[in-house]
Amino acid sequence: MIALLVGVFLVVHGLLHPGVWTAPQQQPGGAPAPFAPGHSWLLTSAGVAAAPARAAALALAWYTALVYAVAGGGVMAGSGWWPTAALLAASSALVLKVVWFDPWLSVGVLLDVGVITAVAASWPASLY
Repeated sequence: MIALLVGVFLVVHGLLHPGVWTAPQQQPGGAPAPFAPGHSWLLTSAGVAAAPARAAALALAWYTALVYAVAGGGVMAGSGWWPTAALLAASSALVLKVVWFDPWLSVGVLLDVGVITAVAASWPASLY
């Protein structure tokens, strides 16, 4: 049961990444979206325009989703390599959230740090 819960968490958390980065940039009624995927504090300071910054964010978000889904599938299949995939997914997600940081993404940062911490601590032990 724990493997199923952890696997589903990893898959769902991963699939949230492209969902957040592909969300419409204008809310109903004309209100702006919570954050702009084309705006990266780091890439803007390096002179990168919004369109390539948005494309890079989307590519990294889909990559993160794919690797999180692989990690979740690995947990549910009882494989021994899933922790490596989970670490890779959480690391790419953190890069995404740091380079395109917005306070709105803080919960995602905490979840990714939680994944890294859980894997580093071999928690829950029944999965290892």
